[in-house]
Amino acid sequence: MPQLRPIRSLLPSRSAGLSDAAAGHAVTRRAVEPTPAEETVVNSAVYRDGRKTATPATLSEALASLPDAASMAWIGMYRPNDAQLYAAAKQFDLHELAVEDAIVAHQRPKLERYGKTLFVVLRAARYCDETERVEFGELHVFCGPTFVLTVRHSESPDLSAVRRRMESNPDLLRLGPEAVLYAILDAVVDGYAPVVAGLQNDIDEIETEVFSGAPGVSRRIYELTREVIEFQRATRPLLGMLRGLSQGFEKYNTDEELQRYLRDVTDHATVVVERADGFRQLLGNILTVNATLVSQEQNEEMRNLTQASYAQNEEIKKVSAWAAILFAPTLIGTVYGMNFDHMPELHWVGGYPFALSLMMLTCAGLYTIFKRRGWL
Repeated sequence: MPQLRPIRSLLPSRSAGLSDAAAGHAVTRRAVEPTPAEETVVNSAVYRDGRKTATPATLSEALASLPDAASMAWIGMYRPNDAQLYAAAKQFDLHELAVEDAIVAHQRPKLERYGKTLFVVLRAARYCDETERVEFGELHVFCGPTFVLTVRHSESPDLSAVRRRMESNPDLLRLGPEAVLYAILDAVVDGYAPVVAGLQNDIDEIETEVFSGAPGVSRRIYELTREVIEFQRATRPLLGMLRGLSQGFEKYNTDEELQRYLRDVTDHATVVVERADGFRQLLGNILTVNATLVSQEQNEEMRNLTQASYAQNEEIKKVSAWAAILFAPTLIGTVYGMNFDHMPELHWVGGYPFALSLMMLTCAGLYTIFKRRGWL
């Protein structure tokens, strides 16, 4: 049974650097009436040689139920508050920095070793077919010599399936807390497969929409790119974490079966990371192609507008030319139609034929000029 030590400085010792508002908020949260940690425990069991031997009702009972060093307690907590997590930390002798990370949540995936206890932060993900969105969850795992404590802040991953899988395989479960940790890692990584398939399907749909000219596709590309980036943040740190575990095989005498198990998880994680990287690059290319197609469409519209404007100008030139041709005889007729007594050529016998001839010559001259300029 691990030694118990007071955790008097889990967060208060670090709150001096917080702003007044943050410190006040922390004080308000600590002032809430404490509730038992067991209220957030969703599953609790003690195992020996891969077999369940007890289902303790409290954390202290779980530790007291460990008959020897070959036994293991596996406790699962769901969304505990500060006081409840403090209580669990006191029972399992957890490091204050690890507990602080678990309380604050929203951590990036990482692996830290505090003495004989491993602290692992994982980002689970699941694809929702109804909304075509990726939802992310957070899981904190404390893995000690004789215990595994999991703290979930979301619905995923479903650790009950992991527990059933391990209980159905006593040979693997008897390898201890490290086997449980690797099983959790495997479940989280396997949970990425439906996400990868869903993102691939979304990308295929976007490609179809881009080349069909569907409206609003640019917004969907942007939103999907954000999801892929978030997915990368959840998966890429896993490779470093798994590499760190592999480097400790010899130092911590890790079982050969667990080493093979971890290498398999590493292979799957590598594939997921590579697919996520490919998705991001592909979405960048799609965005570029979409911008090019939009630009081409705009250029085509501008060309059509230019052609329409050109055709309209041609029609205006024709109308203007005919208006000018018809205006010339009107002007001549108007001049000769003035009824003044003292006008030259008023009583001229050839005045009428002269006026008509002048009108015809003027119209013919204007027609010739406009025809040569291409207006008619």
